[in-house]
Amino acid sequence: MGDHVVTAAVPAGLPAGADDLSVWPASTTRLPDGDLAVGGVSLSELADRFDTPAYVLDEAEVRGRCRTYRDAFPDTDVLYAAKAFLSRAMVRWVREEGLGLDVCSAGELELAVTSGFPAERVVLHGNAKSPRDLEAALRLGVGRIVIDGPSEIARIAAAVGPGGRQKVMVRVVPGISAGGHDKIRTGTDDQKFGLSLADGSAQHAIARILGQPLLKLTGLHCHIGSQITEVKPYLVALRRMVGLMARVHDAHGVALPELDLGGGHGIAYRPGEPVLDLTALARRLRAGLIESCAAAGLPVPRLAVEPGRAVAGPAGVALYRVLAVKRTGEKVFVAVDGGMSDNPRPALYGVRYAPRLIGRRSTAEPRTATVVGRHCEAGDILAADAELPGDVRPGDLLAVPVAGAYQLSMASGYNLVGRPPVIAVHEGTATTLMRRETLDDFRSRDIGG
Repeated sequence: MGDHVVTAAVPAGLPAGADDLSVWPASTTRLPDGDLAVGGVSLSELADRFDTPAYVLDEAEVRGRCRTYRDAFPDTDVLYAAKAFLSRAMVRWVREEGLGLDVCSAGELELAVTSGFPAERVVLHGNAKSPRDLEAALRLGVGRIVIDGPSEIARIAAAVGPGGRQKVMVRVVPGISAGGHDKIRTGTDDQKFGLSLADGSAQHAIARILGQPLLKLTGLHCHIGSQITEVKPYLVALRRMVGLMARVHDAHGVALPELDLGGGHGIAYRPGEPVLDLTALARRLRAGLIESCAAAGLPVPRLAVEPGRAVAGPAGVALYRVLAVKRTGEKVFVAVDGGMSDNPRPALYGVRYAPRLIGRRSTAEPRTATVVGRHCEAGDILAADAELPGDVRPGDLLAVPVAGAYQLSMASGYNLVGRPPVIAVHEGTATTLMRRETLDDFRSRDIGG
């Protein structure tokens, strides 16, 4: 795999997943009774105190991952992708660690700004920005708006108003297929995002923007997919984007000063899975950018990257209590008190997790089980082919690592179960970031009776 793919480490002498904490937060420790502690707090105690299901988020892990990006990309704008997970505390941690923010709606933008995040360090995305999205962006002074289609050019220019000038970028589709599943590959011409490089749409939009006095084109943007574990697709995208910058320079005499290569940096959900090597990515992107710009006779633009999952995902742990164990033919189903309402990702694109029994020691031989949710849906599966002790029983606690991204942010009100709380842990202290959603919350929205 060369120097661009690494795998989550497995301790010597252990089969992958047997007792491996490589995909857990760095603060995770084993306790004598079979429990685990994260951020200095027992997971079983958290389950007893806050009930289940619940999300645990390790503040130190979030901050540490922000710093890893800052260290790996010292001359690059690192923008945290808010869609992965956003809360007021997350906004503060990201701001204090020196990252910018990438948002996709007025809701994400206003939460960030009202939580103290500077609007000029925010980039607004979206393939279908609503009037409210654009109004909020212009009112609050968002740093960049990424234009995703030709109709947005006139809409944004008309909304800027006299005397104003909004900085914009153009999202380009570079024609690259990369990512862990069809539904998260966004660099090809057959999906909804961006303007095509191949058919000339991107070039045409750039020419139109350059003719708009109320818009200032600062650079180009692309995002080729998610869960990418190799550097090569990013290098191909880089070369194609610099090629377009060269054509813009030749046609219009403009050297664009910024290039945003998006995110999609792959992480491991289970021990032994490949992860993207950030050090190699940063080194080879910088070298490739300098080389490509020199060949094209361009000044080197400032790079930006947009990690979301790679910052939040490994910092989260989901806690569930077992409600039922059922044997059907050769299969064992372990049903828990959450499911697709708090984590739709397995149903959407087949994500695989490694749940672990916590809170008691078991000497039973492991067996393969399917961990399922409580919802009225056959696709409500949290973890297929999970290795759990053979004596797992109702009342047991299961903890699922790498639960910090695209779970609560994609949660729903299905079956009116209610979304779980988010509990931050740090140096032995637990703090509620988001409370549990209750039946009263549903009733207060239901005003038609």
